[in-house]
Amino acid sequence: MRNPREFLASLFDVAVEAANPDHCIRRFLPQRPRGRTIVVGAGKGSAQLARALENHWPGPVEGTVVTRYGYAAGCRHVEVIEAAHPVPDAAGLLASGRLLDRVKGLTEDDLVIALVCGGGSALLPCPPDGFTLDDEIALNRALLASGAPISAMNTIRKHFSGIKGGRLAAAAFPAKVVSLVVSDIPGDDPALVSSGPTIPSAGTAADALAMIGRYRIVLPDPVARYFSKCGAAPAVDDALFAANTVHVIASARVSLNAAVEAAKRAGVPAVILSDSLEGEAREAGAFHAALSREIHDHGQLLSRPILLLSGGETTVTVRGRGKGGRNSEFLLAFASRIAGAGGIHALAADTDGIDGSEDNAGAFADGSSFERMLSRGIRAEDYLANNDARSAFAAIDDLFVTGPTGTNVNDFRAILIL
Repeated sequence: MRNPREFLASLFDVAVEAANPDHCIRRFLPQRPRGRTIVVGAGKGSAQLARALENHWPGPVEGTVVTRYGYAAGCRHVEVIEAAHPVPDAAGLLASGRLLDRVKGLTEDDLVIALVCGGGSALLPCPPDGFTLDDEIALNRALLASGAPISAMNTIRKHFSGIKGGRLAAAAFPAKVVSLVVSDIPGDDPALVSSGPTIPSAGTAADALAMIGRYRIVLPDPVARYFSKCGAAPAVDDALFAANTVHVIASARVSLNAAVEAAKRAGVPAVILSDSLEGEAREAGAFHAALSREIHDHGQLLSRPILLLSGGETTVTVRGRGKGGRNSEFLLAFASRIAGAGGIHALAADTDGIDGSEDNAGAFADGSSFERMLSRGIRAEDYLANNDARSAFAAIDDLFVTGPTGTNVNDFRAILIL
């Protein structure tokens, strides 16, 4: 293969295209109601979902969605608000209020279409009574630094909110709510995507408190006291939600399957290791490296050439001065363990185009990455300890930069072994 990186990047494009809102949304659209159609939404791809819905909806539509700064798309009828991610800001607080206002006073003849994708948890701050935006910011910062899996973080978030955990759908009653979800959650539980503003989940307040303890999440005293006595979130079996429906319209599995087929067309066999990988990014990188070396060095397990694919969402427990970035951290741990292996090439990137809070989607790595870093005075172990993998890859010009993709089905990892 003349250009392994070009091949891997093309597979990323295929995976993203498989989750293209315009392709996914059409077959899940509900029937037009007798009354109004209101669109609400949140996430890094919500504006693109709203635009796709406008293109295919057979009648008048109105509403509001909130997306990350720089991720807006032109919509004719649906208002698009931009706000901060991954740490909330005042624009997100305004957006939460705007969405709640949109669903007030509806009737059973009206329809709410909720467009939900990854990123909405930060984009929809709505602290409970007696708390402020600063309190929710402090909670989010603690969660992001904790290394807790996304399912745990969103179970905690939904209990510190006036809009998450099904509360937006409850505010729309008696109107029917149809939720169209692009899943970035390992396991594809739609109630956990963006902390489920329109979908209640089974996680209880006791579960949230237990997770805070399990992951040693340090919260400001007032917030910690709130979790020790907070009430229950809306229940899954509440009659408020009986008429509502939920559809997962895109997911990591669909995108990985598309990448498998594209690789096969190029003559490269491919296997999916998992579409729901979780855990510390550096540990996942070390495991993938060990597996890759076993195949490359000893011809065990699988025959070369082979493409290993995986999805899901790893985590980074931030202990250093860096900003994390789970795909870059995964690859830095990976690169240090495949040093010298000339036939191993890898790409790890977030399908939304942003790895954590940085401007790159991820990075490339191969058997020369480690030595090229050393030649520039960069010790991979030091940058790992500092949670600053992005800087290490930037120094050798191996960052993978795509810009916003308009969708989000979690991480995409592809390892080519020749």
